[in-house]
Amino acid sequence: MLHRALAILALLATAGAAFAQPQKSDDLASRAAERRAVEAVIWGMPVVNYDLMFQAMIRLGKGGFNEIVYWSGLLDWKNQTLTPNPDAIYFMPFINTKEVGPVVIEIPPADTGLINGTIMNVWQVPLEDVGPAGADKGKGGKYLVLPPDYKQKPPPGYIVLPSDTYRGYALLRSILKSGSEADIAKAVDYGKRIKVYPLSQAAKPSSTKFADALGTMFEAAIPYSARFFEALDRQVQAEPWLVRDKVMIDQLKSIGIERGKPFVVNDAMRTILSNAAEEAHAWLEMKYEQAFAAPFFEGGRWALPVTSEYLASASKNYNTPDSYPVDSRGLVFSLAFFTAKNLGTGQFYLMTIKDKEGQDFDGARTYSLTVPAKAPVTQYWSATIYDRATHTLIRDMPRAGRSSQSPDLKRNADGSVDLFFGPSAPEGKESNWIPTRPGGRFEVLFRFYGPEKALLDGTWKLPDIEEMK
Repeated sequence: MLHRALAILALLATAGAAFAQPQKSDDLASRAAERRAVEAVIWGMPVVNYDLMFQAMIRLGKGGFNEIVYWSGLLDWKNQTLTPNPDAIYFMPFINTKEVGPVVIEIPPADTGLINGTIMNVWQVPLEDVGPAGADKGKGGKYLVLPPDYKQKPPPGYIVLPSDTYRGYALLRSILKSGSEADIAKAVDYGKRIKVYPLSQAAKPSSTKFADALGTMFEAAIPYSARFFEALDRQVQAEPWLVRDKVMIDQLKSIGIERGKPFVVNDAMRTILSNAAEEAHAWLEMKYEQAFAAPFFEGGRWALPVTSEYLASASKNYNTPDSYPVDSRGLVFSLAFFTAKNLGTGQFYLMTIKDKEGQDFDGARTYSLTVPAKAPVTQYWSATIYDRATHTLIRDMPRAGRSSQSPDLKRNADGSVDLFFGPSAPEGKESNWIPTRPGGRFEVLFRFYGPEKALLDGTWKLPDIEEMK
């Protein structure tokens, strides 16, 4: 027993000596900064996503706060936002209540058209859905976004939306009646009936300013580099700290982001930040893969890569006790923008990254998908492909998808539709073909606008995409 005790004491002394070796403070600081920067990427993803879109609007040279950037036709690959919809007309008001006070977003009634969309704060938390699936129920309405800590009683006649941030935006889609040029023009004209103005001008609003982004580069892909933190700093400087996020104050100070101070980093810190962004990217990609482990249709490959915890928490501004799904939120905004207040009412989404056999989609191969007849939608369905590496439209492609409204789409005798994905169209299938690029992977997003019960209860099923041999 004495010998064993002496041996243990000797072992402890050796271990103690090892732990007593001083660590270089520079190494400790660098490692801590990189760990904190990784978490900052995941936590800050929604506001950086927002900032990148707003900066893209500013680069147009003809847009700013409390104005609307829009596309006067169906967007193409030059729209480099995350998984955008090329089969609707986009209108995006970017608002800021800090200087002008409450801001009105006026949605027209669903008479000659309809708007499907959501108003959000700077963290892309949904304040309210709009249009037939929203609070105005298609009757049109004046949505009033209040700044933080607004104390006055709002006037009657408004749908009041208190916000805990000054900045925010709305994703508003003017829905096509068909894919014809005439109906596209009508959807544009209808969308331009949207108005944005300060409440202080309600008696006589000034004309809403629209900035047309069609045909121009609108670069808003997530930069997994030190540039990510430049965007994050802009939002930290502009917005009040939310109580739920105050734990990040010291975390961000250690990587150079602090309220009221310029974001200036040396070369060593810039390297740390770039490495951290790349690591966060790898982690998010891993989580993205894992999100497809729970398919929407049993045994299939289609899934909604969003957790139910995130959807429930985000719709309540993260006020759910014992829940703050930062990781799930980071994943969502690494591949998309926008959160519906009530997903499944106005729209629903399914995504897939693998074919029926479980293989990643390869841009050099050709695949097919048969969309069964009687798709459960009141508006339309669409299938769109994106670059797997960036979650943006594949650059330099003539088109990114096909929808039930594509004018030249060919249907089978039973009402089903065969779609084809590949670097070249199968013979005679050009109208139903979506081009891919060899040398890269892609992903497919299937949209349901005006989803019906048969989709949500699984009685109508979308089959998996199969490789053509």
